[in-house]
Amino acid sequence: MKGLLIYNPMAGRFPSRPLVERAARVLTNNGWDVEIQKTTTSEEITKFSRKAARKGMDAVFVAGGDGSVHEAVAGLLGSQTRLAVLPAGTANVWAQELGLPTLSWTNWAALENSVKKLLNGRVHTMDVGICQGIPFLLWAGVGFDAFIVHHLEPRSRLEKQFPTTQYAANLAWLAYSWPGMDLDIWVDGEKHEGTFILALATNIHLYAGGMAEVSPQAMLDDGRMDLWLFSGDSTLEILQHLIDLASGRHLNSEKTLHRSCQEIRIKSATELYLQLDGEPSTPSKDVTITIKPLALNVMVPDDLPRHLFSDQVL
Repeated sequence: MKGLLIYNPMAGRFPSRPLVERAARVLTNNGWDVEIQKTTTSEEITKFSRKAARKGMDAVFVAGGDGSVHEAVAGLLGSQTRLAVLPAGTANVWAQELGLPTLSWTNWAALENSVKKLLNGRVHTMDVGICQGIPFLLWAGVGFDAFIVHHLEPRSRLEKQFPTTQYAANLAWLAYSWPGMDLDIWVDGEKHEGTFILALATNIHLYAGGMAEVSPQAMLDDGRMDLWLFSGDSTLEILQHLIDLASGRHLNSEKTLHRSCQEIRIKSATELYLQLDGEPSTPSKDVTITIKPLALNVMVPDDLPRHLFSDQVL
């Protein structure tokens, strides 16, 4: 088996090179011929992933966070090469979704243990979202969450030491300056209009750094995505939505609309903030989101903590 192990030395809260080398040894000890590749830009992650797919490598292991994984997806989309994540980033929501151990001050062996879990796991084929022509693995967010991302990123390594605290503080602070959005939205051709705080297309369960389970029924291989519309235009409504998300009450809230769908179009008279997989993307007045069914092979543990795939045995 041949694989490429990509790592970004600036991702996450910890210097990753020694930990990546230890993870590579686990792969080598299990019969893998693995090449280690350091990257310095997000574009390089896509380029190296695409090159690995063209060479027919069995897998690309990405030691980084959700942003690094996001860039790798663009290079692997539609290929047979598998994506495997080794969580070395800040939030690592994709790794949380899969139940992989997260690198922390008390768990320096997280990357090695993640390799072992993935090698003893399974390969699944999953859907990938496409927003403005760009693939995303987790979410495409229009509105308040993208507004926060655009104000937070990029962050220094010191700031990444307190990701939850910093995120919560910014939520409260920026909520006072978010007016809401007047939107026209088409969901599989059905029109909705109103004033919204957030429009979120998601293909996974978790959200907000893994602190909330926004879409507990999401499936990664059903050819559909979930759209969540959070209505309102005031600070109090933002805070109430945040409380509802944290507690799961958003599932039955009259201020929240949920649709399972395949195509979304969002239009506004003003530029809309946009985030893809927690990374800022170019604002637009006209946003199109679709789903590309069964477009990516992913390595996942055998003991997934939630029901993600149609053929998954619980």
